[in-house]
Amino acid sequence: MSPSNPGRFTGTAGRTENCQIGVFAAHATTRGRALVDRELYVPKSWSEDHDRCQAAHIPDERAFATKPDLAKTIVLRAIASPLPIAWVTADSAYGQEWRLRRMLEETGLGYVLAVPKSQQVPHFGRIDHLFSQAPGEAWERRSCGDGATGPRVDHWAALQITSIEDFDTEMPTHQRWALARRSISNPEEIA
Repeated sequence: MSPSNPGRFTGTAGRTENCQIGVFAAHATTRGRALVDRELYVPKSWSEDHDRCQAAHIPDERAFATKPDLAKTIVLRAIASPLPIAWVTADSAYGQEWRLRRMLEETGLGYVLAVPKSQQVPHFGRIDHLFSQAPGEAWERRSCGDGATGPRVDHWAALQITSIEDFDTEMPTHQRWALARRSISNPEEIA
């Protein structure tokens, strides 16, 4: 902590090269959830430092891989496993990675991936602009479950996205949708 600002940390522990970050897979059903796989993310600065990797017991054959690349590896292992996999979810760190989305589409798995507001949607532009133009009747008041203070209620809208030339053939095999949540108290706040 900084003596002049007790709420501000000034050390280096938060720097990527000082962190150990895991990429995890959880299997979820109506009966429960369990972690089923993991990969350790090794920053590029580590993977290029043989002595540091050796001291941390990181195998010599371990090369640098991005977190989305590690997620792809985990998903492919899950598909090859006896687990019944119907779809994949992930946050925007993975959702903005088009190669992961493409791999999921090629496997035939359904997916729900968060994307940043600046995500480009073919034929529409930014995804936040797409939803800011959605008509009022596109939004429905829904709860996504209970939070610490009761039901978490927001407005939700789902908009179908047209085919994407890079992914689709002349006869697309599935549909793509974008889903957004809008604050009831602040309609400008869209996620």
